[in-house]
Amino acid sequence: MRFFTKKDKIFNVFSSMPTLECNRLILRRMKCTDAADMYEYAKEECVTEYLLWNPHDSLRYTEQYLKYVQGKYRDGEFYDWAVVLKAENKMIGTCGFTSFDTDNNSAEVGYVINPKYRGHEYAVEALTKVIRFGFDELELNRIEAKYIVGNDASLRVMEKCNMSFEGIMRSSMMIKGEYRDIGHCAILRSEFYNE
Repeated sequence: MRFFTKKDKIFNVFSSMPTLECNRLILRRMKCTDAADMYEYAKEECVTEYLLWNPHDSLRYTEQYLKYVQGKYRDGEFYDWAVVLKAENKMIGTCGFTSFDTDNNSAEVGYVINPKYRGHEYAVEALTKVIRFGFDELELNRIEAKYIVGNDASLRVMEKCNMSFEGIMRSSMMIKGEYRDIGHCAILRSEFYNE
C-alpha cells in the first residue's frame, strides 16, 4: 500500500494545473500565447523595482520564458497562475505559490499585476483565491508572503487578505547587488477559517 506524501499531492495538483474562478478573474495555467500580455508589464522597470527579476528585454525573451514554464508545469514544479481579466480575456499578471515547505506544511505566495490594471484590487481578489486554495485543497497550515521594504502597495494587498505583519528581517536578501530589508506577513489556517 502506497502512502502519498505532501510532495506527491503538490506534484499531482500542479502537474495538471487547475483553473480557479473569481468574480472578475480567471486563474489558469500560463500559455505561450500570453507572451504579448506578459511582456506589456514585464518590460517595465516600475514593475520589477520590488521583484527579484529584471525587466524582460524583448518579446522574444518573454516567449522563451513562457516556453520554459510549460516544461515546469509538466514536471509539477511551477505553482503560478496567469491572472486573466474576464471582461477582456487578457492576462494582467500572475499569482501563485513561490515555494512550499512540506516539512512544516506551509507555503509562500507571490503576485504581480500590470500597472495599467492596478487600483482595482485584482491582486487582492487573486491572492484571496490562492490562499483559499492552499487551505482548502492543499490543507496547508500557514501561508506567508514577503515584500521588499518600501513596497507599501504589496503590503496593503497582504493586509487586505487578512495576513498579519510579522516583522522585518534587516538586510536579509541580496537583491540586484544590494542588501534589502524584507517584510514578512502570514495567515494561519485557523485564522482563515475563523473569519
